[in-house]
Amino acid sequence: MSQKSPWLWIPTTYIAEGLPYFAVNTLTVLMYHNMGIGLSEMAFFTGWLYLPWVIKPFWSPFVDLFKTKRLWTIAMQFLMAFSLAAIGLLLPTSFFFTSTLIFFWLTAFFSATHDIAADGYYMIELPAHEQAAFVGVRSTFYRIASVIGQGGLVMLAGVLELNCDSVASAWSRIFLLLGVFFFLIALYHTRFMPKAEADRPMDGVTPSTILRDFAKTFVTFFQKPHIISALLFMLLYRLPEAMCLKLVQPFLVSPRESGGLALTTAQVGFVNGTVGVIALLAGGILGGIAISRGGLKKWLWPMALALTLPCIFYCGLAMWQPENFYLICAAIFTEQFGYGFGFTAFMLYLIYFSRGESKTSHYAFCTAFMALGMMLPGMAAGWIHDTLAQHHIFGADGPQGYVNFFWWVMLCCAATFAVCLCVKIDPGFGKKNKND
Repeated sequence: MSQKSPWLWIPTTYIAEGLPYFAVNTLTVLMYHNMGIGLSEMAFFTGWLYLPWVIKPFWSPFVDLFKTKRLWTIAMQFLMAFSLAAIGLLLPTSFFFTSTLIFFWLTAFFSATHDIAADGYYMIELPAHEQAAFVGVRSTFYRIASVIGQGGLVMLAGVLELNCDSVASAWSRIFLLLGVFFFLIALYHTRFMPKAEADRPMDGVTPSTILRDFAKTFVTFFQKPHIISALLFMLLYRLPEAMCLKLVQPFLVSPRESGGLALTTAQVGFVNGTVGVIALLAGGILGGIAISRGGLKKWLWPMALALTLPCIFYCGLAMWQPENFYLICAAIFTEQFGYGFGFTAFMLYLIYFSRGESKTSHYAFCTAFMALGMMLPGMAAGWIHDTLAQHHIFGADGPQGYVNFFWWVMLCCAATFAVCLCVKIDPGFGKKNKND
């Protein structure tokens, strides 16, 4: 086995794991909005891009059948380089919306497959003690990918929008740059990702055995106690955030006469990539500390409130449309901090519900339902905005779309509270024991 340092490939691998996710699910929203696509069409069609992550558990076992995890990882990086570059070339065309959506979906599929292979390779290549030692490194560089994808690239796109002849030309350069980056990453990994002796197709595994084992784990997942309340929790706990996700960025950049805050693309990149990420990380860290001291059951309701109630800040921003950029940053920081704090309970519940036999496969099903819970509300968000915009609920004058929509998001918080009432959790789960 080659003895290359994990530092040579873990940082680049997990940046490559994070960037496509944010490119597909974040950059598309702002880009299509800036290029004139309506909110209903943008939200509905970009919502479909979640699908590969929803159905990922259905094909992940087949990655074990052919070749090696290393080969799968590098192959997906080359394919993502091709699809991202194709998006860059197609954006300036008259048929950009349909054609780029196809390549975004392919990028999502390649990215979901890359996640499967890269995480599998990580567990094969590293012994248990190094897996534990580098888990923080994985997370850190995934977050760096978040800063690059939601912050740096958006800020660069904002600069290019001011200096290129069209918005399409600016975003074309962004995706061509991403294509070149992934091509270089793939080339780099052909040299610096070790060839692990254990990284080979699993012995005795055939398509029929995979299907049989998958059917067994699928059935046992739906036979777990309290499955109905658990599924409702997975699908609805994050409903307010799922509603917001597709429309917050258009709200930030829309002109004031349309009900938005008229921020520049570069300002949105700064808010998302620095202020938002810092708040999200801080909330997540504090949430982990809180649960370790009191347990998941004790902190579920405070975290549910932290996840939902800060959405009121978007209602205020929509109603008063402040011009002070620092005030807008403070509101988004508070909302993202609350989301990070509240999201901790959700992720720990997935671990809790997955316990027992086949916990790895069951956790994959949980994350699939998590993705579905984000996908379906996001697809409907634009239509809900456009429908509510026709009703002057909060006064006769001025644009009502975003105001009414964010109050609708506040109503969706009731779903979060309802599933918290129904879900069953052992009182001691998550709490640090005195002997630990």
